[in-house]
Amino acid sequence: MLFYELLKIKKGFSVKKKIIYFILAGLLSTQANADPIYLDYQATTPVDPRVLESMLPYFTKEFGNPHSTTHVYGTRAHEAVERARAQVANVINADPQEIIFTSGSTEADNIAILGVSRALKNQGKSEIISVVTEHKAVLEPLKALEREGFKVILLPVQKNGIINISDLKKNLSSKTALVSVMAVNNEIGVLQPIQEIAKLAHEHGALFHTDAAQGFGKIPIDVKKDDIDLLSLSGHKIYGPKGIGALFIKKGTPVIPLVYGGGQERKIRPGTVPTPLSVGLGKAAQIAEQERIPESKRLLALRNKLLNILQKNLTGVIVNGDLEKRLPGNLNLSFAGVDSAPLLSNLKGIAVSASSACSSDSLELSYVIQAIDPEHTLPPAVIRLSLGRFTTEAEIEKAAEEIIRVVNDLREKNPTGGARSCKAEDVDKIKKELLKNM
Repeated sequence: MLFYELLKIKKGFSVKKKIIYFILAGLLSTQANADPIYLDYQATTPVDPRVLESMLPYFTKEFGNPHSTTHVYGTRAHEAVERARAQVANVINADPQEIIFTSGSTEADNIAILGVSRALKNQGKSEIISVVTEHKAVLEPLKALEREGFKVILLPVQKNGIINISDLKKNLSSKTALVSVMAVNNEIGVLQPIQEIAKLAHEHGALFHTDAAQGFGKIPIDVKKDDIDLLSLSGHKIYGPKGIGALFIKKGTPVIPLVYGGGQERKIRPGTVPTPLSVGLGKAAQIAEQERIPESKRLLALRNKLLNILQKNLTGVIVNGDLEKRLPGNLNLSFAGVDSAPLLSNLKGIAVSASSACSSDSLELSYVIQAIDPEHTLPPAVIRLSLGRFTTEAEIEKAAEEIIRVVNDLREKNPTGGARSCKAEDVDKIKKELLKNM
């Protein structure tokens, strides 16, 4: 099924390209048939065969150092890197020279948050505002800044997972150096109003950063229109290779580098730029932008079908987070009357990201779910279903069947319903299941 889905988008390829593509697509199809249905595209994506094909020459024939432009080998590599830089910039309407290649969005987040905050400290800017549901790649650098004497303010979210703008207004001041709010939440998929947030930040003389790893190439983002100063993104979230990402830094934004060395990447991120990975990121960005609108419609239809089947055949299906202001391919669900551990251990035919709303003295599994449910009203079991480019309608139907079967079986075995708090003996089991699916 996956193989034929892939063939539909390959019109116009040369014979050689088609052969390479078909072989790779066939391998993906074989793996998909042998393994559980993959519904964890927000964790990572497979490299698109078109992306892989674009990268291959730069591992062998075009092996030059992109910073050694005194000869043709380096020049060709340099041109490939700059072409990739322009492809990434085009997705968010940035100038190519505002794009800095990094090892991923985690490094990009660290450069943005630590680099800008430290650069503005001497100007009396000692406060940073973010959100409790941010990715750890943002929260951990903020903890580091607290140890350096910065004041970090983490805004709460509403039950739908979106911040209340009035909370931001109350906390902004002339001391605010940076406001960092992710475009799309990695767990519940909700979209934050980044344009409105950026406007408020600038009105108080603060800069605005967004972690867009989950949104880049999937939702419309325009750094000029949205007035964004810094934006982080990652390759492996858009069918590109792992180990490559980028940071958009608006011209004139002060950033102190975290690493020192050569003069690469405007001296902000020194070190030899990996040509093959950069080419892969650029190609992945180009494809994502070209196919974004039809792909968003397709994923939304598949997501709605999955949710409709589940709600039609199961009671107590709870969608965590705002359903409308949400990434098209994301569903984060809780099931009434079901405990975490048995749900995780019985969903063997589907690869999903699973967590729990429960907590114990030794384990806090989903701080995002706890943030939208501070009164602990949600059922304990939580799964994130994230659809992607190679998800088929047949896979959605099969996945729905398995979820329905497992939930019904668990409810029959425990008709009194799942407990809100995890049992002590379940903690290790849940943790192992989570690590296995991360």
